[in-house]
Amino acid sequence: MSFYTSQFPLVPRPASREGNGTVRVAALGGGHGLSASLSALRRLTTEITAIVTVADDGGSSGLLRQELDVLPPGDLRMALAALCDDTDWGRTWRDVMQHRFTSKPGSPGSLDNHALGNLLIATLWELLGDPVAGLRWAGALLGARGTVLPMSTVPLTISGDVLGPGEGGQLVRRRVVGQAKLATAGQIGIVSNVRLEPADAPACAEALSAIELADWVVLGPGSWYTSVLPHLLLPEMRQALQDTEARRLLTMNLATETKETIGMNAADHLDVIARYAPELRLDAVLADPLSIDDEETFRQAAARLGARCFFGKVGSGAGRATHDPLRLAAAYHDVFTSFDKDSPSS
Repeated sequence: MSFYTSQFPLVPRPASREGNGTVRVAALGGGHGLSASLSALRRLTTEITAIVTVADDGGSSGLLRQELDVLPPGDLRMALAALCDDTDWGRTWRDVMQHRFTSKPGSPGSLDNHALGNLLIATLWELLGDPVAGLRWAGALLGARGTVLPMSTVPLTISGDVLGPGEGGQLVRRRVVGQAKLATAGQIGIVSNVRLEPADAPACAEALSAIELADWVVLGPGSWYTSVLPHLLLPEMRQALQDTEARRLLTMNLATETKETIGMNAADHLDVIARYAPELRLDAVLADPLSIDDEETFRQAAARLGARCFFGKVGSGAGRATHDPLRLAAAYHDVFTSFDKDSPSS
């Protein structure tokens, strides 16, 4: 038995699909949710490909996207930072990538609130003319434990319908366009009919290959409509997720009622996946038991997706709905090895 001891002592390394070598994982999502899964996964394997949403239109990313006509770099930057090792080099470059400039009071400047990592990534894209190559160079500089890829090579726009009260108390359906607005749309009504534009946008070829060759595909956690769902809205990526021989694991959020999903419980989140990707089959769903209000209803929703339920305490326990990297790594390990035991070669 081999042991991976760099960050997670005395934990057996999960096996690859062939039963030998290091498990290959494609992790899909965006923002803080993807950062959480990557921070856990890098404690289990060096073969990680992060596939990141590119629909962000707010803050530093939105400005760079508008002014430079580039992919929004923010979620890509966060993924790179999450893959940095817990060494002096890794921690330093993680902090450099995440550093934001703050102008002095009364003197707003052009760099105000820009993350240095966003500027570095945009610079590499301009110099190399290739978003994938630019991210590869950024990862090499940071010593990232894995590869970061955009889900598409063109910027995407996400939108959705929101049904909520209008003047006079009557229900009104509004169209909300843009990630920044859709991320808070649950506060004004029920979100539906979420879609990406352009609808026929190309998926990143390297991302499709990573999904095809993976042993495990991990989707979530993250903002359900703007970080998790987009991967299922891009036709080529949805098809790749349906066709891959990899096991598919969905990681649930710790808080079900966010600014996107007010009024939704954990089972409702699974029903969203089934609604937008009815042909997608999952192998496992991982949830913290504290986030499940009705376990039986949740199990039934998971079963409709073909998935087994795994429950484990993965929250930080600090009064915030944030995943603890070590607890999440242990939970991922348990899921992976559970299926290893079920495989014919074990």
